[in-house]
Formats: sequence, C-alpha cells, structure tokens
Amino acid sequence: MLLSQESPPLEAPPETSNTKTKTILNLLQGCNTLKKLHKIHACVITAGLLNHPAISTKLLNFCAVSVSGSLLYARLLFYQIHNPQIDHWNSIIRGFSRSSSPIQSIFFYNQMVSIPTRSRPDTYTFSFVLRACERVILPLADSKRKEVHGTVIRSGYDRDFVVCTNLMRSYAGNGSIENARKVFDEMPARDLVTWNSMISCYAQAGFHYEALKTYDLMRIENVGVDGFTLVGLLSSCAHVGALNLGIEMHRLARESGFLNRNIYVGNALIDMYAKCGNLEAALSVFDGMKKRDIFTWNSIVVGYGVHGRGLEAIEFFRKMVMEGVKPNSITFLGLLCGCSHQGLVQEGVKFFNLMLSKYNIKPEIKHYGCMVDLLGRAGKLKQALDVINSCPSQNDPVLWRTLLGSCKIHKNVEIGEIAMRNLVQLRASNAGDCVLLATIYGEVNNADGVSAMRKMIKSQGIKTTPGWSWMEINDQVHKFVVNDISHPDTNEIYMKLREVIQEVTLLGYVEEDSMSLVSLKGFSGEGYCWGNGSYHSEKLAIAFGISRTPVGTCLRITKNLRVCRDCHSFTKFVSKAFNREIVVRDRVRFHHFKDGECSCKDYW
Repeated sequence: MLLSQESPPLEAPPETSNTKTKTILNLLQGCNTLKKLHKIHACVITAGLLNHPAISTKLLNFCAVSVSGSLLYARLLFYQIHNPQIDHWNSIIRGFSRSSSPIQSIFFYNQMVSIPTRSRPDTYTFSFVLRACERVILPLADSKRKEVHGTVIRSGYDRDFVVCTNLMRSYAGNGSIENARKVFDEMPARDLVTWNSMISCYAQAGFHYEALKTYDLMRIENVGVDGFTLVGLLSSCAHVGALNLGIEMHRLARESGFLNRNIYVGNALIDMYAKCGNLEAALSVFDGMKKRDIFTWNSIVVGYGVHGRGLEAIEFFRKMVMEGVKPNSITFLGLLCGCSHQGLVQEGVKFFNLMLSKYNIKPEIKHYGCMVDLLGRAGKLKQALDVINSCPSQNDPVLWRTLLGSCKIHKNVEIGEIAMRNLVQLRASNAGDCVLLATIYGEVNNADGVSAMRKMIKSQGIKTTPGWSWMEINDQVHKFVVNDISHPDTNEIYMKLREVIQEVTLLGYVEEDSMSLVSLKGFSGEGYCWGNGSYHSEKLAIAFGISRTPVGTCLRITKNLRVCRDCHSFTKFVSKAFNREIVVRDRVRFHHFKDGECSCKDYW
C-alpha cells in the first residue's frame, strides 16, 4: 500500500507553545503604547493564550496601571479572563483606586469577596481598596472602610505593617484621625514606615502638635528617623513655630547625611526656618545645598514675602531667573505677598501682569486676593473692587473679606457695605466679618450700623473663630486660647500678665478702644479688641514666655488669626519695657518687634 503524498498535520511540539509564550511575554515587557498592546492582545487570542496566568496578568496590568493604558479596555479584558486570579483582581482594583472613578475599585472588590473562588484578598488588595475608600466621598467610604477593616481583622491582616499603614491613611484621609490613631495604637509592632505615616496623618490633618508628640514617643522607643520622618516633622515645626525642635531636626539631617543627598529635606528645612522667623538660617541652608529645584527657590521668595521684605523678594526673584529657573504660580504668590506687605503697588501690578504676558501663568484666586490686598492696603479701594469684578471667581468669599479688611483700615463705609453685601449673598459671612464692618461703623460714629451688626450675629447664630497662639519653650510647644484657663500654669500666667500690663502702662501703653461710643455687649472673642477686658492668646503667651525664659531671650509666637491693633501695640511696648525681641507670625505675615518698633512699620 502506497503512502499518501500529503502527510497528516502533525501536532505542534511543546517547544512551539513555550516559544510563543516567551515571545508574547517579551513583547509585553517592551510594550509602551495602547496600540501595540492591541496587536499583542490579538496575537494572544489567536494563540489561545488569554488564560495563561502570566500573559493575562501582564496584559491586564498594562491596561489598568500603566499611564499609557486604558481602564475601559482593562474592564473589557478582565471579563474575558476565565476564573480571575488574585493578581488579576489586584490589577483592576488598583487601577480604579487611582482613577477619577475610585468607586469602581470598591465595586470590583465587592465582586471579588462575594464570588466563592480561590482568590481571597491579600496585602495588596486591602491596600488598594483602602486607597479607594480614602478618595470616595463620605458617607459611603466610611461604612465601606469599616467593613474592610473588619475583614482585615478576620483575615489576620491586622498584624500586617502595610495593611495597617494604609488603613491609618484611609481613616485620616477622610478626617477620622482618632480611628487612625486607634489602628496605630493597637498594632502589636510598628516599623518606621508606620511611624512616618502617623506623623504624616497628623500633619496633613492640621494636628501639628500631635505630630510632634508622636516623635517624642519615637524617641522613647528608640526608633530612628529617615528622610520622610524629617520632612514630616519639619513641616509640623514650621506650622507651630517650633524652632528649637526644627534645629534638632537640622542636626539629625546633617549628621545622618540626609541634608546632602535628599533635596526634600533641604527644602523642608528652608521652609521651617522661614516660617519660624529665621530667614538668615533659611538662606544659610539654601547656600549650602548642592542641588536646588523650583521649591527651593520658592521657599526663599515666599519667606521674604511673608516677612514683609518685598524688595528682597524681588531681588531674589531676579537672581532666580538669571540662574535659568522658570518661576511658577507659587513664585508670584510670594512676590505679590511681599509687595502687598511693603506697599510696593507699582511693582506688584507689574508682576501680576507679567504672569500671563511673559510666563504664560494664569493668575489663580490667591493671586487676585494678593492684588486686592495690595491695592486695598494702599487705599486704592475702587481699584481693588475692579480687580474683584475682573476675577473669573468673583464668588470667592476670601476676595470680599480681604476688601472688607482694607475698608476697616481706611474707614470706608460705602465699599465696606458692598463687600459685606456680597458675603451675605454668598452665605459666607461670619462673626469676624460683622465685627469688621461694625468697627468701620464705630469709627465713623454710626451707632445704628454697630447695632445692626450685633443683631445680625445674634439672629443668625454666627459663631466666632476661636483664636489661639503657640509658643515653644524648652522644646515643648504650649498652646493658648483667648481667656485661657486650661493651661496647667494658669495662675502664674495671669499674675505675670498683670505685672506686664502695669509695666507697659507706665511707658504709655493704652488699651485699644476704637468703639467706645457704643456698648460692646455682644461682641467678644479674639481677632478684634475693643477694651472689653478679654485677654487674647498672644498676651497670655507673652506673659508665660517672659515668666519662663531668661532675660533677653527672643519670644516666638504663632497665631491662627491676624494680630489685632491692641495686641500689636501691646507687643511693641513689651519689647521695649522688657528688652525682648518678639517674633509673631499671624495668619498672613510676620511681625518682628524690637525696641518698641515693629518690622511692619504699622503697615499691616
């Protein structure tokens, strides 16, 4: 019997299938565009390798996670995979957790835990879904996060450093800082990343005092520090004015070598020194840095700005441009701030116009706010009003509040009423606004206006913003509020304050009483002072500082509100009577008091 000329088709040897797999994996390794991925995907389908674990994982991971990928395509691809494994679930959950639709990440997590498969959540799954919970709007995120937290405990992952750290961040990211701390406290062991995360959670939530207290615990437990620790702690030092602790961080950074090799630590140091009132130290760190970026330069420009040294900010800006560093919106914010605090109107207008014309930087709401402040302080209130009307975001209450503050300086009732009317229409008026307009009315002897503001506060139940001051003494940060009786040394503080008031009165200090024409009942709180007998937080801080520090020691105070006229006058007299330099950082700028004078030259 003769054999047929045509041989029957032979089954491909195993090597061929392995070769295809290796070829496709190599192609996926070098894939960098979605167009290439489409072609590779077609080859995978043709070769019947879509359910090959390594190939399907790489395909899905590129679509879901890569910047060149597509979550829409990732979703289609995911549903083509038979019996998805843990890596598949993690890729799709991770991709959506970072997207503009993080809720989709939660939906995929729900599918994963509801389907009885071999794939159960692992460290990565929990981390990705917790990140999604952090970005989803409450209250859905809160209930889901607690549910995931329960699953973490039941699955035995409550001892996992990575999962617990992400759980802390997720709670803190939605304002549940107490729950974040509870997770931290209940961990049987903690690594450096966990400690750094707790410090970061406190700092980002504005609990800077608590962040610094966490570092005290680190020292007790002999936990070292790294660059992330230093940056987080320096940020909190900057916010509360803890210069001594900041200097300690500087020493650690220098001794551990972080200052030379970590630009973020250098930038954080510059920011800390500038915000703690020591620009000379900030410049020293700047000069010693071998590598600088835009943030390095901006920290000095902004530092000069908030210290009211506008001309020096401009000079430093010119040096920056000559070095080939391109300014950004923060650079101009520092310049405009400096021009505003030093009354450099023409220069400020020039830089505002340069933003768009030369550097193609579109002014943001804060830049417009600086311009309103610049013109308003200089008495050009109608021009300031024109700036607001030309702003794309006229409905921002900060603009109108800034204008109202300028009207108080120049006793302009007409434009002050326009500003207040807009704040009321925006439903953004607060007690401070009513007080500002009441002050204007009082200074022009308009008792009816003062009465109207008092009634407005009472009828609408408007609350005042509590004023506080921070002061660092012997490496401890002390917090004071208006009429504070919570401090453990309250009796000592008030006794010393009475002594201080007696001393400065002998030099000519008279308590501010700008509204004596009318009864002030109904107006109280910090941020304004009209001879109503209240003890503002910085007065308490000054008394405590004088009591607890050697003669001649510089006192550094940080406030959350603008310093009032009475406290400004009081501090000038204290600096002269007790031969003290006093540095006060309020909500908008620094005041350096020495020998009875202030660096702002009463232009603030």
